[in-house]
Amino acid sequence: MNFEKTIRPERVIQFGEGGFLRGFVDWMLQKVNESSDFNGNVVVVQPIEMGMCDLLSAQNCVYTHVIRGVEGVDATVVDVISRCVKPYEDFASYLALAENPDFRFVVSNTTESGIVFSDEDKITDAPPKTFPAKVTLLLKRRFELGLPGFIFLPCELIDRNGDNLKKCILKYAELWNHGEDFCDWVENDNVFTNTLVDRINTGFPRGEDLGLGYEDNMLNTSEFFHLWVIETDYDLESELPFASAGLNVIVTKDKLEMYRTRKVRILNGAQTSLVHYAMVEGFDTVKSCIDDERMCAHLRRCVFDEICPTLDLPKDELLAYANSVVERFGNPYIKHYLSAISLNSVSKFKVRVLPSILEYIKRYEKMPETLIFAFAKLIEFYKTDMPQDAPEVIEFMKTHNTREILANVDFWGQDLSFLAEEIEKC
Repeated sequence: MNFEKTIRPERVIQFGEGGFLRGFVDWMLQKVNESSDFNGNVVVVQPIEMGMCDLLSAQNCVYTHVIRGVEGVDATVVDVISRCVKPYEDFASYLALAENPDFRFVVSNTTESGIVFSDEDKITDAPPKTFPAKVTLLLKRRFELGLPGFIFLPCELIDRNGDNLKKCILKYAELWNHGEDFCDWVENDNVFTNTLVDRINTGFPRGEDLGLGYEDNMLNTSEFFHLWVIETDYDLESELPFASAGLNVIVTKDKLEMYRTRKVRILNGAQTSLVHYAMVEGFDTVKSCIDDERMCAHLRRCVFDEICPTLDLPKDELLAYANSVVERFGNPYIKHYLSAISLNSVSKFKVRVLPSILEYIKRYEKMPETLIFAFAKLIEFYKTDMPQDAPEVIEFMKTHNTREILANVDFWGQDLSFLAEEIEKC
């Protein structure tokens, strides 16, 4: 790629360089820059040791995002990322981000397993392992400099993501004896929003030529649909004018849970209850499953027969959203690889599918047969060489039997061995 890059003040720190943030938040910020006086760029922090920042930096952090659907095709050159920082190689440059008073927003997508606390993280680690620990050190440096706090917009798909991030930070502050003044500053000078994100992002279009006329190794693709629900009492729009760009961003004081439950249980739950069965059977994309009678029937049973009946939203609204999800999965332009969906599947299954299983049992006093089958396929999937997860998770799943896996409270938040008999039948 050879595009002239717009120079803007760095205003956003972004933990994560993956396709989702680049095709959701960064794409939105590109639109906001074009339609308002926001005038802000992003510095990407690579939150893990191995990542894609080198590829991104190799093309001056400029890439193309292509949206495709029945509506047509739209390509946007995104140049809002000014540079990348890799804490595992240059921790000093990471901490130096705290010194720039222009930084106002912190965005993140470190997967469902990212917002966690570990008492093994040490204040002397450079960097510590967990995302909240890294943030705590950044905040401590900023506090010591007497600079204003940040507005946090976490995109991790967990309940109350902002609240949980703040709790982890305050636990690190206690563990590391940062003092009461620092804790008060975290509470009062920073804004922790709770958010929900919804867009099917399909990353690099492997094996396709989109006819751009230039090489882009960070080319990214998604559907047209996008929704960002941000719950906060703060007047966010005054600093980040999404409305100017006509984006589907809802800033609300109290309606997040309604949108979150619908999206996580139906859209993400559908993906996660399908992916392991499909991959074990040799399928590679969501679209290939929708086109297959057996896989599509499995998906529809999960969604319409066992997930929707566990939700208390109006039936017409649930069915309309569920039907739209199936239609989005069948988008002929979307090549959503199952291998991408399968990343960190244990933590995803706990958040996306397990609540539907437990609620179905509670309401109907019987097992949701298709979701139980999906659970069995998850366990079978981890016995193969396909999983992408923490090494300790993969090792445990591969070397333990079904009952032992279900009894692992660290995985599921409770002992699920009462499901063993039904799962072993599948």
